[in-house]
Amino acid sequence: MGRIPLVLPRPSVPGGLFAPRAFLGEAVPFQITAFREGHDLIGVHLRLVSPSGAETLHRLAPLNNGFDQWRVLVAPLESGEWTFRFEAFADEFATWEHAAALKIAAGVDSALMREIGAQLFERAAAEKTRPAADRKRLAAAAERLRSPAHDDADALEIVHDEAIAALFASRPLRELVTHSDEHTLIVERERAGVGAWYEFFPRSEGARRLKDGSIKSGTFRTAIKRLPVVSDMGFDVVYLPPIHPIGEVNRKGPNNTLSAGPGDPGSPWAIGSRFGGHDAVHPDLGTLADFRAFVRAASAQGLEVALDLALQAAPDHPWVREHPEWFTTLPDGSIAYAENPPKKYQDIYPINFDNDPEGIRAEVLRIVRHWIAQGVRIFRVDNPHTKPLQFWEWLIATVTAETPDAVFLAEAFTRPAPLQALAYSGFQQSYSYFTWRNTKAELEEFFAWITDETADFMRPNLFVNTPDILTEYLQYGGRPAYKVRAALAATAGASYGVYAGYELYENVARPGSEENIDNEKYEYKLRDWEGAEARGDSLRPYLTRLNEIRRAHPALRQLRGLTIHWSDDDAILVYLKHLPAALSPDGTPDTIIVVANVDPHSARQTMVHIDSAVFGVESGTDYDVEDLITGDRWTWNRDNFVRLDAFHEPVHILHVRGQS
Repeated sequence: MGRIPLVLPRPSVPGGLFAPRAFLGEAVPFQITAFREGHDLIGVHLRLVSPSGAETLHRLAPLNNGFDQWRVLVAPLESGEWTFRFEAFADEFATWEHAAALKIAAGVDSALMREIGAQLFERAAAEKTRPAADRKRLAAAAERLRSPAHDDADALEIVHDEAIAALFASRPLRELVTHSDEHTLIVERERAGVGAWYEFFPRSEGARRLKDGSIKSGTFRTAIKRLPVVSDMGFDVVYLPPIHPIGEVNRKGPNNTLSAGPGDPGSPWAIGSRFGGHDAVHPDLGTLADFRAFVRAASAQGLEVALDLALQAAPDHPWVREHPEWFTTLPDGSIAYAENPPKKYQDIYPINFDNDPEGIRAEVLRIVRHWIAQGVRIFRVDNPHTKPLQFWEWLIATVTAETPDAVFLAEAFTRPAPLQALAYSGFQQSYSYFTWRNTKAELEEFFAWITDETADFMRPNLFVNTPDILTEYLQYGGRPAYKVRAALAATAGASYGVYAGYELYENVARPGSEENIDNEKYEYKLRDWEGAEARGDSLRPYLTRLNEIRRAHPALRQLRGLTIHWSDDDAILVYLKHLPAALSPDGTPDTIIVVANVDPHSARQTMVHIDSAVFGVESGTDYDVEDLITGDRWTWNRDNFVRLDAFHEPVHILHVRGQS
């Protein structure tokens, strides 16, 4: 323990075994708990060293919450490994200022207070590193404090002089300086934390029904035609499920049935056949050259390609023949299928990572390097919580050391401990519990969790749906539910995702399940995109507008900075995101207030209560807001009437206008 205690630093990872993370331009709160004995005041600095060696010093502000916490926001603009430490010190000016304001006003020890202040100002004026104009001002203030010609009222003017206080704030007189340990922060590229993802199956894009009723698969070349639409909607990443050969042994049929017909394509996650394994592409989709053309076409549209990394094998995968030791053999001599009891996946063998860990590591690293060589930098990892954490720590560290812009997204719908541990170990993003958080209370708790408690190490990607997940909220909430979930995902998280078909309100589930009937995992999906739009039956315009808003408002590209506010209705959720001017790309503050009716079956009206001090507007002061969906404008204050009709516009996305 130092002379001035410094404890509970942030950003941090529980346990201290791993480094916290941020992304370029993220407003990172650096926070420490610091205090000293007695009534004398302290100050706290943050000393930051960038990967290139540039050192900066930042003054922390007290949170004044009764917990002796201090904080400053910094947006790192260089990727790599940063180091930081906190420095606490006895702040002699602040101690004097506080005491002098009370004592001189009360006529207690006035002369003593004035002399102590004069000595402080003389010490500061003697520092040759201060600008000459500042030194002159401080010396003059010292003279005034001592001069009999100036009374206590004059002295109080000096005590309350904000310009003098600013001089000491920027260059304090520091005594009893105490340093914390040095900490590390890993700063990654923006896409590691920010992005709008769109998932589609390339085999469905351009697929067509032949005269005999069978379906001819789409290809990488036909899927390229879908990319301009995805780009025009404002998405940043196009995510493809596995593109590898699909097993023929025990292939699943429509709706996960156990018998597949000759025209059934099977599940892309049943990887491997006589045509190859994880380093090959399905022959129906084209060639490796065709895939590279797809990646180039996506890049030309401003899109990155995310590829699925599913470490499992179909029974006819080459690994089963060449490396049977990589699987679990049962007492009867058969290889164990993947299971999630009572479910059994007869078309998939899970890998046993304990049988030949070195051989498996070498093979997976070879595969990842292979796809990086084809232009892929983002990998969505299937079920990582069913593989050893130690393996992921090694793999991601090895890959990112070679390819620093590589990004791994964990599809980890699992318990909190393994979910968070995957983030500790290197995953830049994670699926989350957002899909199943639907009520106001659930969402308030969840948003507070992801934007504060876990934000130092876990970045959620708020997918609204997946090929596996069609929640009851979407099944029974109708079209309003689709708007609500998209708006929440796009505004509450820095990254969110949509699986194709969401814009067509596909909401019919297989009976007794939480996934779409006629699931695209097991068959081709022929969608009439143009017809739906012509009929006004598509959510595409709404998704496009959401992404336009995200790109125009940097506050929405932040994970942190979300605060929950209040309404008098148990279905009206209220939160806002604020980015201060100093950290905004264009130097102006950005504040977005989201008010959502999360009951998709009703029209609600209520009072909404906003603590405007969060974004620098004094409580009780009017401010103007504009609804970025409808264009409506209102003047708001602390308490505001809101009516949200789920069947019209269930969500307000309000921009606070006129901030400077």
